[in-house]
Amino acid sequence: MIKGLVFDIQRFSVGDGPGIRTTVFFQGCPLSCWWCHNPESRATEPRRSVRQYSLDGKPFVREEVTGAELTVDEVLQEVVRDRIFYEESVGGITLSGGEPLYQPDFCEALLEALKKNGFHTTLDTSGYAPAEVIARMIPFTDLFLFDLKLMDDEAHQKYSGVSNRAILENLRWLLMSDKPVIVRFPVIPGITDTIKNIDMMMAFLAESQSARQADKLTGRQPGREVHLLPYHAMAKYKYHRFKAEDRMPEGLEVTREHLEKIGQIFEQSGFRVVISSII
Repeated sequence: MIKGLVFDIQRFSVGDGPGIRTTVFFQGCPLSCWWCHNPESRATEPRRSVRQYSLDGKPFVREEVTGAELTVDEVLQEVVRDRIFYEESVGGITLSGGEPLYQPDFCEALLEALKKNGFHTTLDTSGYAPAEVIARMIPFTDLFLFDLKLMDDEAHQKYSGVSNRAILENLRWLLMSDKPVIVRFPVIPGITDTIKNIDMMMAFLAESQSARQADKLTGRQPGREVHLLPYHAMAKYKYHRFKAEDRMPEGLEVTREHLEKIGQIFEQSGFRVVISSII
């Protein structure tokens, strides 16, 4: 029986794909992005931590465990409860993380089970995985949300801890496939939001799209929808709680005006832009 490590199942999610969704957060990630808003998701095993609470003005602490091993059937029992909301809103189930592809067997088994039960499936991924792993997910995934951070390999290694070469190759391959792909761009002040990075990103996506059209005249435009994910510092308390290194400086914020300016740059090159309220 295949089991996977899950650190949260979030119901009534509206930012992880179309319609009302349930998002299953996988634990374990090979990246170490400076701005990660779920540092607890990086560990490959359950983590104990102490959380502070207040009741009637009196503080107290409680030990908690983040991450639990679940079977595919156990996840299905949870997500099936909201089937009516998925059907009414044309929603479904999203696998996120962490990095779902870091647990490929469980990810594939869960996606397959979800499809057999009639759910729309979305896979939110960094794309950092062997190409053959992504290929295994293709038959059971209706939509890919592909996080694209930095185009320069040296910068990607500095800020995310790994090379982006496999990531870019996987994205190029996905854009050539028949699957819908939405690119999600985390807007991190002074790191990802440079004109150079944005120009390189648009050129890469335009080139991949042109190659797809030259090869398969389907009329669809994969990679032409970009979601901007603004950095926020709301997760800073987690770094203290889980004793993780916080490398982001204090006081950073992304204004709506800044996001709109970045959006206009993409739109002027023919991209459809959606500005998200969360990262």
